[in-house]
Amino acid sequence: MVLPSRRVKMRILKLHTHYQQPGGEDSSFAAEVALLQERGHLVRPLVFHNKDLEGLPPWRQAGLTLWNREAYRRVREAIREHRPDLLHVHNTFPLASPAVVHAAKAEGVPVVMTLHNFRLLCVNALFFRQGRVCEECLGGLPWRGVLHGCYRESRPASAVVAGMLTLHRALGTWNLVDRFIALTAFAREKFLQAGFPPEKVVVKPNFVHPDPGPGEGRGGYALFVGRLSPEKGVFTLLEAWKRLGGRVLLKVVGDGPLMPEVARLAQEVPGVEVLGRKGPDEVYALMGEASFLVFSSEWYEGFPRVLVEAFAKGLPLLASALGSHGSIVDHGRTGLHFRPGDPEDLAAQVEWLLTHPVELAQMRKEARAEYEAKYTAERNYERLMAIYQGVLEGGR
Repeated sequence: MVLPSRRVKMRILKLHTHYQQPGGEDSSFAAEVALLQERGHLVRPLVFHNKDLEGLPPWRQAGLTLWNREAYRRVREAIREHRPDLLHVHNTFPLASPAVVHAAKAEGVPVVMTLHNFRLLCVNALFFRQGRVCEECLGGLPWRGVLHGCYRESRPASAVVAGMLTLHRALGTWNLVDRFIALTAFAREKFLQAGFPPEKVVVKPNFVHPDPGPGEGRGGYALFVGRLSPEKGVFTLLEAWKRLGGRVLLKVVGDGPLMPEVARLAQEVPGVEVLGRKGPDEVYALMGEASFLVFSSEWYEGFPRVLVEAFAKGLPLLASALGSHGSIVDHGRTGLHFRPGDPEDLAAQVEWLLTHPVELAQMRKEARAEYEAKYTAERNYERLMAIYQGVLEGGR
C-alpha cells in the first residue's frame, strides 16, 4: 500500500450512528466530514439512524446492539466500493454495534475511533448516577451498572449495554482499533485508568468552523447555554442567582426535561430570564454581548461545543472545576472555576467578576486567543492529519 503524505488527498470512510435527537456528537461528526471535504479528501459518510430501532421488539433491539450483521455487511461493502485508507468511527451505539470494527479488519483497513463519551467504560456513558459522579464500573466489568439500572433507569436495558461491553472485551474488539481519539487530556486519563494502552489514545479536541468572530460583551448580562437537565447543574445555578439577589441578569438558553421547573423557579428568583431554545445565530449573538458564560455542569462532560463557541466569541467562562471542562478553562486567565454543586462559591465567583472589570476585559482577550491557538478548523485539521498519518505509517 502506498502511504499518502499530508499533502496527498486521502480516502476516508467516516461512520456514525445518529441519535434520535440531534446532539453534540452528531454536530462534531458533520463538522469533521465537512472539514475534510473542504480540503479535497474523498470522504464517504456511512450513517446509521437509531430511529430505525423504533417498533422493533426488545429482543431484536438487544441483538442488534450486541452484533449487527447488516451493519457488518454494509461496512465491508462500503470498503470494497470506496477503497478507503482508513475507517474513522464516531459512534456505534446502539444500532451499528462494534461489529463494524471487525468488518474493517476483515477488509484489512485500519480503524480510528473517537471517544465522544465514556460508553466503553460506563453503562450510561456519563459516569453520573443519582445526581453525582460515579466511577464504580471504571476498570472492571459493568455489573454494578446493571444493578443500579444506569441506562434509562432500567435493569434489562442496562443488562443489554453491559452485555455489549462484556462481549466485545472478550472478543478483543477494542484491541483491533489502531488509534483512539480522546477529546481532552482528562478523558484520555480515564481510559488509561481503565487499561487502554497509552500509545493508542491521543487527544484532539472539538473545533468551531466557520469562525463567528469575537463579540464586544456590552450587554452586561451572564449567559447559560445548555440542556436543562439535572447533570447540567441548573438548580445550583438558580440557587446561586437567588443569593446574588438580582446583581446581574442571567439569560438561560436551552430546553430539556427540567424546563417547566426551571421556568417556574425563574419567576421566584430575581434577575433570571428563561429564553428557551435558540438557533445557532441567535446563540452567537447572545454570546457576543454577554459578560461571561456560566457552565455549571456536575458530570464528566466530553467536550461541550459551547465552551469552544464561547472562546471563539471571546467570552470568559465561569465553569465548575470538574472533569474535562475544569481543565479546558484556565482559572484566572480564560475564566474562573467554582466548586461543582456549590451555589455559594458560584455566587462568590460571579461577585468577583462583577467587581473586577479590568481583569474580566483581559479574560475576553485571552479567551479569544485560546480559540485561535487551539480550536480553529486549521489547527484541528493539522491534528487530525497527524493522527491519520501516524496510523497509516504504523501499519506499513
